[in-house]
Amino acid sequence: MELHRRLFAVEVKAAATLNAKDFAGLKRFQKITGERFIMGILLYDGDHTTAFGDRLFAVPIGAQWA
Repeated sequence: MELHRRLFAVEVKAAATLNAKDFAGLKRFQKITGERFIMGILLYDGDHTTAFGDRLFAVPIGAQWA
């Protein structure tokens, strides 16, 4: 697959804690885009990077400046 046809998504939440429901939008994007989907990242106000399923990750927003 050509690189320019691959997609990723970034979502931002103000919350310091997350649960599986917070990934509903990213999961929907993943389902719609199929094999073109590379990764979904949810930036949040927490402290830990955590996997939330297949190619879905929660990443502290502060990690951008670390």
